[in-house]
Amino acid sequence: MCSYMLWFSRFGAACVALLLALSASSAARSDTVVDLELVLAVDVSLSMDIEEQRLQRDGYVAALRDPQVLTAIQSGHHGQIAIAYMEWAGPYSQATVLSWTIINGKETAEEVAQKLEAAPISRRRMTSISSALEYAGKLLESNPYRGLRRVIDISGDGPNNSGPPVTPIRDRLVEEGVVINGLPVFIRPSQSSLFDISYLDRYYADCVIGGPGSFMIPIRDKSEFATATRQKLILEISGLQHLPRIVPAQFVGNEDEKTNCMIGEQLWRRYMDDRIRN
Repeated sequence: MCSYMLWFSRFGAACVALLLALSASSAARSDTVVDLELVLAVDVSLSMDIEEQRLQRDGYVAALRDPQVLTAIQSGHHGQIAIAYMEWAGPYSQATVLSWTIINGKETAEEVAQKLEAAPISRRRMTSISSALEYAGKLLESNPYRGLRRVIDISGDGPNNSGPPVTPIRDRLVEEGVVINGLPVFIRPSQSSLFDISYLDRYYADCVIGGPGSFMIPIRDKSEFATATRQKLILEISGLQHLPRIVPAQFVGNEDEKTNCMIGEQLWRRYMDDRIRN
Protein backbone atom coordinates (compact mmCIF):
# COMPACT_ATOMS: atom_id res chain seq x y z
CA MET A 1 0.00 0.00 0.00
CA CYS A 2 2.81 2.38 0.92
CA SER A 3 4.66 1.65 -2.33
CA TYR A 4 1.44 2.24 -4.30
CA MET A 5 0.90 5.59 -2.58
CA LEU A 6 4.52 6.53 -3.21
CA TRP A 7 4.16 5.65 -6.93
CA PHE A 8 0.90 7.61 -7.18
CA SER A 9 2.49 10.62 -5.47
CA ARG A 10 5.45 10.55 -7.85
CA PHE A 11 3.15 10.11 -10.86
CA GLY A 12 1.06 13.09 -9.75
CA ALA A 13 4.15 15.22 -9.25
CA ALA A 14 5.42 14.26 -12.71
CA CYS A 15 2.09 15.24 -14.27
CA VAL A 16 2.14 18.59 -12.51
CA ALA A 17 5.72 19.20 -13.66
CA LEU A 18 4.77 18.31 -17.24
CA LEU A 19 1.78 20.67 -17.19
CA LEU A 20 3.92 23.46 -15.79
CA ALA A 21 6.55 22.86 -18.47
CA LEU A 22 3.94 22.90 -21.25
CA SER A 23 2.44 26.06 -19.79
CA ALA A 24 5.85 27.70 -19.60
CA SER A 25 6.62 26.63 -23.17
CA SER A 26 3.32 28.07 -24.39
CA ALA A 27 3.97 31.31 -22.52
CA ALA A 28 7.48 31.56 -23.97
CA ARG A 29 6.13 31.04 -27.45
CA SER A 30 3.51 33.75 -27.02
CA ASP A 31 5.92 36.33 -25.59
CA THR A 32 7.33 37.28 -29.00
CA VAL A 33 4.77 37.86 -31.71
CA VAL A 34 5.77 38.22 -35.36
CA ASP A 35 3.78 39.03 -38.46
CA LEU A 36 4.87 35.85 -40.23
CA GLU A 37 6.43 32.47 -39.54
CA LEU A 38 8.15 31.57 -42.82
CA VAL A 39 9.89 28.30 -43.71
CA LEU A 40 11.99 28.43 -46.88
CA ALA A 41 12.18 24.82 -48.10
CA VAL A 42 14.78 24.51 -50.87
CA ASP A 43 15.31 21.56 -53.21
CA VAL A 44 18.87 20.18 -53.29
CA SER A 45 18.18 16.95 -55.19
CA LEU A 46 20.74 15.86 -57.81
CA SER A 47 18.40 16.90 -60.63
CA MET A 48 19.29 20.47 -59.64
CA ASP A 49 22.79 21.00 -60.98
CA ILE A 50 25.41 22.93 -59.00
CA GLU A 51 24.84 26.16 -60.92
CA GLU A 52 21.08 26.03 -60.33
CA GLN A 53 21.56 25.38 -56.63
CA ARG A 54 23.97 28.30 -56.33
CA LEU A 55 21.58 30.59 -58.21
CA GLN A 56 18.77 29.46 -55.93
CA ARG A 57 20.74 30.22 -52.76
CA ASP A 58 22.02 33.53 -54.14
CA GLY A 59 18.44 34.50 -55.02
CA TYR A 60 17.41 34.25 -51.37
CA VAL A 61 20.53 36.05 -50.19
CA ALA A 62 19.90 38.93 -52.59
CA ALA A 63 16.21 39.09 -51.67
CA LEU A 64 17.02 39.46 -47.96
CA ARG A 65 19.18 42.47 -48.81
CA ASP A 66 16.58 44.03 -51.08
CA PRO A 67 15.09 47.36 -49.82
CA GLN A 68 11.58 46.37 -50.97
CA VAL A 69 11.72 43.16 -48.93
CA LEU A 70 12.92 45.11 -45.87
CA THR A 71 10.13 47.65 -46.35
CA ALA A 72 7.58 44.83 -46.51
CA ILE A 73 8.93 43.38 -43.23
CA GLN A 74 8.91 46.72 -41.39
CA SER A 75 5.47 47.65 -42.72
CA GLY A 76 3.81 44.77 -40.88
CA HIS A 77 1.79 45.23 -37.70
CA HIS A 78 4.71 44.05 -35.55
CA GLY A 79 7.49 45.01 -37.98
CA GLN A 80 9.21 41.65 -37.77
CA ILE A 81 9.07 38.11 -39.13
CA ALA A 82 10.56 34.77 -38.05
CA ILE A 83 12.35 32.80 -40.75
CA ALA A 84 13.87 29.31 -41.03
CA TYR A 85 15.74 27.88 -44.03
CA MET A 86 15.86 24.15 -44.80
CA GLU A 87 17.17 21.97 -47.62
CA TRP A 88 15.48 18.80 -48.80
CA ALA A 89 15.72 15.95 -51.30
CA GLY A 90 14.64 12.33 -50.67
CA PRO A 91 12.45 10.99 -47.83
CA TYR A 92 15.31 10.97 -45.31
CA SER A 93 17.20 13.99 -46.61
CA GLN A 94 16.07 17.15 -44.84
CA ALA A 95 18.32 19.54 -42.95
CA THR A 96 17.83 22.87 -41.22
CA VAL A 97 20.42 25.30 -42.58
CA LEU A 98 19.12 28.30 -40.62
CA SER A 99 17.12 27.78 -37.42
CA TRP A 100 14.36 30.20 -36.44
CA THR A 101 15.63 33.78 -36.57
CA ILE A 102 13.82 37.09 -36.28
CA ILE A 103 14.30 39.71 -39.01
CA ASN A 104 13.15 43.20 -38.04
CA GLY A 105 15.45 45.48 -40.03
CA LYS A 106 18.51 45.84 -42.20
CA GLU A 107 20.97 44.60 -39.57
CA THR A 108 19.17 41.34 -38.77
CA ALA A 109 18.41 40.74 -42.46
CA GLU A 110 22.10 41.15 -43.28
CA GLU A 111 23.06 38.68 -40.53
CA VAL A 112 20.73 36.07 -42.03
CA ALA A 113 21.97 36.80 -45.56
CA GLN A 114 25.59 36.34 -44.49
CA LYS A 115 24.82 33.02 -42.73
CA LEU A 116 23.08 31.67 -45.83
CA GLU A 117 25.82 32.96 -48.09
CA ALA A 118 28.49 31.15 -46.06
CA ALA A 119 26.63 27.87 -45.47
CA PRO A 120 27.58 24.94 -47.73
CA ILE A 121 24.95 23.60 -50.14
CA SER A 122 24.04 19.92 -49.90
CA ARG A 123 23.37 17.58 -52.83
CA ARG A 124 21.17 14.54 -52.22
CA ARG A 125 19.25 11.88 -54.14
CA MET A 126 15.52 11.60 -54.92
CA THR A 127 12.69 14.12 -54.64
CA SER A 128 10.23 13.91 -51.77
CA ILE A 129 8.09 17.04 -51.62
CA SER A 130 5.83 15.28 -49.14
CA SER A 131 8.66 14.62 -46.67
CA ALA A 132 9.87 18.19 -47.11
CA LEU A 133 6.41 19.53 -46.23
CA GLU A 134 6.24 17.18 -43.23
CA TYR A 135 9.62 18.42 -41.99
CA ALA A 136 8.64 22.06 -42.58
CA GLY A 137 5.45 21.51 -40.61
CA LYS A 138 7.48 20.22 -37.66
CA LEU A 139 9.70 23.28 -37.91
CA LEU A 140 6.60 25.45 -37.55
CA GLU A 141 5.50 23.45 -34.52
CA SER A 142 8.88 23.95 -32.85
CA ASN A 143 9.09 27.68 -33.59
CA PRO A 144 9.58 29.65 -30.35
CA TYR A 145 7.85 32.69 -31.89
CA ARG A 146 4.14 33.11 -32.51
CA GLY A 147 3.16 34.39 -35.93
CA LEU A 148 -0.06 35.93 -37.18
CA ARG A 149 0.45 33.84 -40.32
CA ARG A 150 2.37 30.62 -41.07
CA VAL A 151 3.79 29.96 -44.53
CA ILE A 152 5.87 27.19 -46.12
CA ASP A 153 7.65 28.36 -49.26
CA ILE A 154 8.82 25.32 -51.23
CA SER A 155 10.95 25.28 -54.38
CA GLY A 156 11.75 22.29 -56.57
CA ASP A 157 12.46 21.10 -60.10
CA GLY A 158 10.39 17.94 -60.28
CA PRO A 159 7.33 16.09 -58.98
CA ASN A 160 7.27 13.97 -55.85
CA ASN A 161 8.83 10.58 -56.66
CA SER A 162 9.52 9.10 -53.22
CA GLY A 163 8.10 9.09 -49.72
CA PRO A 164 4.36 9.47 -49.04
CA PRO A 165 1.96 11.06 -51.56
CA VAL A 166 1.98 14.86 -51.49
CA THR A 167 -1.67 15.83 -51.36
CA PRO A 168 -2.67 14.26 -47.97
CA ILE A 169 0.21 16.05 -46.21
CA ARG A 170 -0.51 19.29 -48.09
CA ASP A 171 -4.20 19.09 -47.13
CA ARG A 172 -3.45 18.38 -43.46
CA LEU A 173 -1.12 21.37 -43.19
CA VAL A 174 -3.69 23.62 -44.86
CA GLU A 175 -6.33 22.41 -42.40
CA GLU A 176 -3.94 23.45 -39.61
CA GLY A 177 -3.85 26.99 -41.00
CA VAL A 178 -0.57 26.79 -42.93
CA VAL A 179 -0.29 28.41 -46.37
CA ILE A 180 1.98 26.64 -48.88
CA ASN A 181 3.48 28.61 -51.77
CA GLY A 182 5.65 27.23 -54.57
CA LEU A 183 8.60 28.05 -56.78
CA PRO A 184 8.71 25.37 -59.51
CA VAL A 185 12.03 25.42 -61.35
CA PHE A 186 12.50 24.17 -64.91
CA ILE A 187 15.14 26.29 -66.60
CA ARG A 188 16.73 23.41 -68.53
CA PRO A 189 16.33 19.66 -68.96
CA SER A 190 17.85 18.04 -65.88
CA GLN A 191 20.29 15.17 -65.80
CA SER A 192 17.41 12.97 -64.57
CA SER A 193 15.14 13.81 -67.50
CA LEU A 194 13.28 10.50 -67.19
CA PHE A 195 11.58 11.92 -64.11
CA ASP A 196 10.84 15.42 -65.41
CA ILE A 197 7.43 16.71 -66.47
CA SER A 198 6.85 19.62 -68.82
CA TYR A 199 3.91 20.99 -66.81
CA LEU A 200 5.62 21.32 -63.42
CA ASP A 201 3.89 24.64 -62.72
CA ARG A 202 0.49 23.02 -63.19
CA TYR A 203 1.58 20.14 -60.95
CA TYR A 204 2.58 22.60 -58.22
CA ALA A 205 -0.67 24.51 -58.62
CA ASP A 206 -2.85 21.39 -58.32
CA CYS A 207 -0.82 19.13 -56.05
CA VAL A 208 1.57 21.16 -53.86
CA ILE A 209 0.42 24.68 -52.96
CA GLY A 210 -2.62 25.37 -50.81
CA GLY A 211 -4.30 27.66 -48.30
CA PRO A 212 -5.88 31.13 -48.54
CA GLY A 213 -3.98 33.33 -50.99
CA SER A 214 -1.50 30.59 -51.90
CA PHE A 215 0.42 31.08 -55.15
CA MET A 216 3.38 29.85 -57.14
CA ILE A 217 5.83 31.57 -59.47
CA PRO A 218 7.56 29.36 -62.06
CA ILE A 219 11.20 29.92 -63.00
CA ARG A 220 12.03 29.17 -66.64
CA ASP A 221 15.34 30.99 -66.99
CA LYS A 222 18.31 31.33 -64.65
CA SER A 223 17.96 35.12 -64.76
CA GLU A 224 14.56 34.76 -63.05
CA PHE A 225 15.87 33.28 -59.77
CA ALA A 226 16.56 36.66 -58.19
CA THR A 227 13.41 38.45 -59.44
CA ALA A 228 11.04 35.55 -58.69
CA THR A 229 12.46 35.03 -55.22
CA ARG A 230 12.19 38.73 -54.38
CA GLN A 231 8.63 38.96 -55.71
CA LYS A 232 7.59 35.85 -53.82
CA LEU A 233 9.02 37.06 -50.50
CA ILE A 234 7.38 40.48 -50.84
CA LEU A 235 3.99 38.86 -51.47
CA GLU A 236 4.41 36.42 -48.57
CA ILE A 237 5.63 39.02 -46.10
CA SER A 238 3.00 41.59 -47.07
CA GLY A 239 0.21 39.02 -46.98
CA LEU A 240 -1.14 40.35 -50.28
CA GLN A 241 -4.00 38.35 -51.72
CA HIS A 242 -3.62 39.23 -55.40
CA LEU A 243 -1.51 36.79 -57.36
CA PRO A 244 1.48 37.53 -59.54
CA ARG A 245 1.06 36.93 -63.24
CA ILE A 246 1.59 33.24 -63.90
CA VAL A 247 1.93 31.88 -67.43
CA PRO A 248 0.70 28.26 -67.50
CA ALA A 249 2.93 25.63 -69.04
CA GLN A 250 1.80 23.99 -72.27
CA PHE A 251 -0.51 21.17 -71.26
CA VAL A 252 -1.42 18.32 -73.56
CA GLY A 253 -5.05 17.31 -73.13
CA ASN A 254 -8.21 18.82 -71.73
CA GLU A 255 -7.51 22.06 -69.83
CA ASP A 256 -10.17 21.03 -67.27
CA GLU A 257 -8.47 17.70 -66.66
CA LYS A 258 -7.08 17.34 -63.15
CA THR A 259 -3.31 16.94 -62.87
CA ASN A 260 -2.11 13.48 -61.90
CA CYS A 261 -0.53 14.11 -58.49
CA MET A 262 1.09 10.65 -58.53
CA ILE A 263 2.94 11.20 -61.82
CA GLY A 264 6.37 11.35 -60.17
CA GLU A 265 5.84 8.06 -58.34
CA GLN A 266 4.58 6.44 -61.55
CA LEU A 267 7.59 7.63 -63.55
CA TRP A 268 9.94 6.22 -60.90
CA ARG A 269 8.07 2.89 -60.82
CA ARG A 270 8.25 2.66 -64.62
CA TYR A 271 11.99 3.34 -64.49
CA MET A 272 12.53 0.59 -61.90
CA ASP A 273 10.37 -1.90 -63.85
CA ASP A 274 12.43 -1.21 -66.99
CA ARG A 275 15.65 -1.84 -65.08
CA ILE A 276 14.33 -5.14 -63.74
CA ARG A 277 13.23 -6.28 -67.21
CA ASN A 278 16.58 -5.33 -68.75
